[in-house]
Amino acid sequence: MPTIGRLNNMIRAWEEGRPAIAMFARTERQAVLDLQGAPYDGAIFELEHGCWDPIALQDAMQYMLNRRQILTSASFAPEITPMVRIPANGVEKNQFLAKQALDRGVYGVVWPHINNAEQAYNAVASCRYARQTDAPYYEPAGCRGDGPATASRYWGLTLPEYYKKADVWPLNPEGEILVILMIESVAGVENIDDILKNVPGIGAVLIGEGDLSQALGHPRHYDHPVVHKAMMHVVETCRKHNVKVGHPHVTSANVESILAEGFNWMLSAPVRTYDAIKKAKEFSSK
Repeated sequence: MPTIGRLNNMIRAWEEGRPAIAMFARTERQAVLDLQGAPYDGAIFELEHGCWDPIALQDAMQYMLNRRQILTSASFAPEITPMVRIPANGVEKNQFLAKQALDRGVYGVVWPHINNAEQAYNAVASCRYARQTDAPYYEPAGCRGDGPATASRYWGLTLPEYYKKADVWPLNPEGEILVILMIESVAGVENIDDILKNVPGIGAVLIGEGDLSQALGHPRHYDHPVVHKAMMHVVETCRKHNVKVGHPHVTSANVESILAEGFNWMLSAPVRTYDAIKKAKEFSSK
């Protein structure tokens, strides 16, 4: 009988002291099936710029399950951890999107366009169940609605086991849910210290280079000094608060410099040779 160890492979990578590697994924069946055996820790289903379709998301997550891998690994954890980027910007505070995604069993929610601590608090609270005020790790006070049947089945857990693990990491060390905030505006960059200082439960930050470069007047010029300076401010602030920070455009050409700058998770486009992933693993072992 498999034991219930760490289920979220992104968190496992960080606990093992190595960078986590993820990719944006489509919910189409064949695209998901092609991921089996790929050397990623996580996959983020991209539903911000696509249609919000929780049924397609649920189906895609089922295609990710590999029975042989679950048996041989003696773990309920999927080979690649499924996460989702929801369509609502931070200012919209659409809690139901996180609720529907989590109820289907995702292990992480990516929140686009987080600009301040109030929006960040809402993001974390939306991914947590309500609890008594004297309970450990009470804040941010959870507001996720209770409908865990599908998620607990997907995780391979009983309801009591699921409740124990369905909390945000690293605020709750036993938690398996990642709250990932996208910082992709001038306001987000300016407020990142306040956000990380005052909102516990943020698992990671992802810099949105595209929107950020647009806001700074240099669209898609990721190496422009103004854009790079803003990005490094986010990286340094995340390091200050011990929060993981991700880079959205990693290739075999830039992976070593990105890791050297302090990024500790990355999004890599799916490529047959996986050169960026290989270099990342070699870099982290130095």
